[in-house]
Amino acid sequence: MLKQNILQKDYTTNQRYYQLKLPINIGCMIPVDDSVRLLSQFVEEMNLEDLYSTYSRIRENRATPRQMLKIVLYAYMNNIYSSHAMEKACHRYINFMYLLEDSPKPNHSTFARFRSLHFAPCAERILAEITNFLHTLEEISGYAIFIDNTKIEACANKYTFVWKSCFFIN
Repeated sequence: MLKQNILQKDYTTNQRYYQLKLPINIGCMIPVDDSVRLLSQFVEEMNLEDLYSTYSRIRENRATPRQMLKIVLYAYMNNIYSSHAMEKACHRYINFMYLLEDSPKPNHSTFARFRSLHFAPCAERILAEITNFLHTLEEISGYAIFIDNTKIEACANKYTFVWKSCFFIN
């Protein structure tokens, strides 16, 4: 009979439901030049009075409106538009956890509520401010703005199409 040498003690045999948790600094795992850091820094410097004015009260142990804005904008930057996908990203991806700053992860209805009730009234101003900021950093040129040439069928006549074309800014 072959006897196995145990090189390492198994600490989970007697304590089935105990897991050792160590504090982890997520910030050290994200590169210095990552876009999530630029977005986070920019949103921290923004004046968000109109966003905060849509709230009657802000709950203590939840994600703040500033954190929710960071998550929604970063999700849009990564082609994540569904509230369910945003919730899943907050549970899986380090960049989203970095933006949450150890706050509890919001569920999909919180994201949907934030977008429709709080972000929608001030979205145009916030997105224009982000565009101007990226233009001053020369991340975008501002030379041309494109719309995706979507074909939209009119309801009145099924053979009537409306085409959106490219717009150029000099």
